[in-house]
Amino acid sequence: MAYRPLSSASGSSVPPLSRPQLAEARRVRAVELFEEGGSNSEIARAVGVCAESVRRWRRVWEEGGAPALRRRPATGRPPKLNDAQVETVRAALERGAQAHGFEADLWTLERVGAVVERVTGVSLSRASVWRLLTGRLGWSLQRPERRAVERDESEIARWITHEWPRIKRGR
Repeated sequence: MAYRPLSSASGSSVPPLSRPQLAEARRVRAVELFEEGGSNSEIARAVGVCAESVRRWRRVWEEGGAPALRRRPATGRPPKLNDAQVETVRAALERGAQAHGFEADLWTLERVGAVVERVTGVSLSRASVWRLLTGRLGWSLQRPERRAVERDESEIARWITHEWPRIKRGR
């Protein structure tokens, strides 16, 4: 298995909004419409949610104001690697597996984990390495094409042009 960075389909340097960012943007727009005096059903249509969500947001807004509808930081254990360490890991991985002493230039979870530990001193489980690659680095799983070592392209081409038509005619 190999891991490669995802390429941007649109070529845009501005990443699309994540789901939490999009949800917060809807709530912020709803607050603007609350302040303009819009009805719940009008606001629901304007921001693309159901009226029940708008009623819940209005209740929260009336009790705590606009800041009550903002996103809150994620709870739970903080990540083992900070952003600077993640960028160090990205740079190390982009140099390729062979630059780190591996025979083939393919990344596996074990190899990435070894490089992470070498460059940051932090030991990660396989699951954490997977989350680092796919979540924080934006890489995706790539499987290498398998080809027989003894494959001879010229012999295959000769067989297709000479032998296959002879066999097909012999039916």
